[in-house]
Amino acid sequence: MEVDKEVFKRMFPNLYREIEEGKYKVTIDSVRTEESYSKELSGYDPDVIDFLRRCDTEEQAEEIIEYMRKRGEISGEYAERLQKQLKEKGIRSFGSKKEDDYYFKLAEKMKKRNS
Repeated sequence: MEVDKEVFKRMFPNLYREIEEGKYKVTIDSVRTEESYSKELSGYDPDVIDFLRRCDTEEQAEEIIEYMRKRGEISGEYAERLQKQLKEKGIRSFGSKKEDDYYFKLAEKMKKRNS
């Protein structure tokens, strides 16, 4: 889909300005292939972010952070940083919500691509 530069500028003036100024750039230094993704998931052990992405509310997220801190799975310092991010940016700042069967659906997608 191609959009005229002037139309884009009118529709998204701030984004246009940022692109033109070139201040915010992201360097991509690797590409993840399906094979590397499959290997990464093999024996995958979810971390605190994976659990937070399953939460519906900030209260649930706070419980997860505290539970993992008490179990020693995350440090007190990291727990504080997560709580700060949660309060300032909200639950979805950790990523989109992982729905039920997330990994099963992901495996199915990967299987279809490899066929």
